[in-house]
Amino acid sequence: MKFFSDNAAGVHPRVWDAMRAADQPDAAYDGDRLSARLDEAFSALFGTECAALWVATGTAANCLALAALAQPHGGIVCHREAHIEVDEGGAPGFFTHGAKLLLADGEGAKMTPETIRATIDPIRRDVHQVQPHAISITQATEYGRVYTPGEVAAIGALARQRSLGLHMDGARFANAVAHLGCDPAALTVNAGVDALTFGCVKNGGMSAEALVCFDPALAEVVRYRRKRAGHLQSKGRYLAAQVLAMIGDGIGDGLWLENARAANAAAATIGEACDERLLHPVEANEVFAVLSPAEQAALHAQGFEFYDWPAPEGAPGAARLVTAWNSDPAHVEALARAIAAL
Repeated sequence: MKFFSDNAAGVHPRVWDAMRAADQPDAAYDGDRLSARLDEAFSALFGTECAALWVATGTAANCLALAALAQPHGGIVCHREAHIEVDEGGAPGFFTHGAKLLLADGEGAKMTPETIRATIDPIRRDVHQVQPHAISITQATEYGRVYTPGEVAAIGALARQRSLGLHMDGARFANAVAHLGCDPAALTVNAGVDALTFGCVKNGGMSAEALVCFDPALAEVVRYRRKRAGHLQSKGRYLAAQVLAMIGDGIGDGLWLENARAANAAAATIGEACDERLLHPVEANEVFAVLSPAEQAALHAQGFEFYDWPAPEGAPGAARLVTAWNSDPAHVEALARAIAAL
């Protein structure tokens, strides 16, 4: 009974079906009919003209966006626990040819205009210090917390005021939209986001993410960088097929929201069982709970697999429990009962 990561979840049958349907002669690279549909589908989804490119990994999508928004001598403001800082192996510096990550604070791994200013205001405006060029926020955050439209808009306003690009790492963007029940545009283009990594792999995809640029001119820069980085796959139609299986024509609720709602509901069930053990509100598909080493061992002995997590000060131990679109309801209920019985 696995609650390690949604990265390990299965591929949705409709994604497999879409890939099989794409298995016929077509143009190479991104010249095929499916890749050509991405811009139109995402423009419909967000209600504005945008350009969407398939990319094989979330790390590549994040870093290609950041490389287009920040010069090698510049800086990118992110939370000190952001994925691009702690889990991407130096890839942002590699893709940007040296841009520096400028670390900010914030409860639940959420930055605010105040914490961003606290990071960038002390920087002298001279050539001896790295100047900020962009901001990157994670939706949902590394602790499963969700930025509201107003919170994103406040950061977007600061970005515009300071002439900074704004990137959103949306590896779990679908979970955030499902939690809020809002228009996806309210969390992105209407709030000042320039580029979005639209996650699919965690949400039932196999090997494709989408990098959505709300400024088509930005996408033209990314196209060249994608090729130079070795991410322009010769059979791109199979990546495009996965993304289109998720969002369809961009109108109405697609598979991406259906899957996210299922994962969120499973996490909510576990979160309710954790009750006062919760370290963070459950707003997406991750649950962080206080569990002592003995309690963790007891759950592991019953067949539940999850990651031990660094415990906050004063807590005997902690764990991260992650649900997915295909989490078995029987396993979810069993885990909830086991935690409640501790």
